[in-house]
Amino acid sequence: MSTALPADTYSLVADIGGTNTRVALCEGRTLLPKTVRKFRNADYAGLETVLTEYLASSGAPDCAGACVAVAGPVRDGRATLTNLDWSIDAKMLARAAQAEHVAILNDLQAQGHALGRMAEGTLTQVVEGREAAEDAARLVIGVGTGFNAAPVHETGRNRIVPPSEAGHANLPIRNETDLRLSSFVGTAHGFPAIEDVLSGRGLERLYSWHCQEAGTPSEKAAADIMAACADGSDPNATAAVQSFVRLLGAVAGDLSLVNLPFGGVFLIGGVARAMAPYFGQFGFEQAFRDKGRFAGFMANFPVWLVEDDFAALTGCAAHLAELQSA
Repeated sequence: MSTALPADTYSLVADIGGTNTRVALCEGRTLLPKTVRKFRNADYAGLETVLTEYLASSGAPDCAGACVAVAGPVRDGRATLTNLDWSIDAKMLARAAQAEHVAILNDLQAQGHALGRMAEGTLTQVVEGREAAEDAARLVIGVGTGFNAAPVHETGRNRIVPPSEAGHANLPIRNETDLRLSSFVGTAHGFPAIEDVLSGRGLERLYSWHCQEAGTPSEKAAADIMAACADGSDPNATAAVQSFVRLLGAVAGDLSLVNLPFGGVFLIGGVARAMAPYFGQFGFEQAFRDKGRFAGFMANFPVWLVEDDFAALTGCAAHLAELQSA
């Protein structure tokens, strides 16, 4: 868009990751895909500079609202990004977008607000489960640069997606092998957190640990580990992917028992998508349901893979529309 746009017709939405930020316009709940632009964070001093440049190149609309999703915790209208030194607050967002209504969400909250509102064909079922009421609770689990989860609740009037930092909880331990892995991760990083193994860099740590266990210390980038697993050229790469899938299933099962998402568990993120082809081979469903006397109860929770790259932007648009209509 290059021509001037009418005031208070469009709203601004953004998805801010550790490396890149995607910005777009929406009209009500409808994301306008042709307006999506991606910015490399390292090239900008802060989000306000990104938004100013985007709006100037998009016809300088006076936005009705603005909502951003950030990869980090949000408190009292201020966001702290885990892997990016930017200051993001409501006042800055309102100023940059000239918007009357603003909101800042954790990225998993935005994904939760996108459920049921994404493009057709973007969901793939990976574990079957029992049918549930339309207003049943759901759970979004993000696996990418980091790890996080967010429950999704319907009230009948609006949708509530509480924030969390689930990736920084303790890594589960079921046996001696898990204990050795936990010790390895804890020694290197001070605390064995879920995100330390279930993320892109977590796969690299799993690979290093398997190499150490095999007596052949080595390191590989995540993309190279996935390639070596695919072509069968490195047994340690295959073992790392297998461990990743098993642990993801176990943690997803734990989170399901905490949140009771009868409406389904939704896996999102680039690493989740990369691992999906191995779910059957390496026992994701078995690990998900391996909960002792509650193993049968786990059949209540279907698991889906989300393959919509614009889900966080869609969620921001949906949440903002709810705020504006309240």
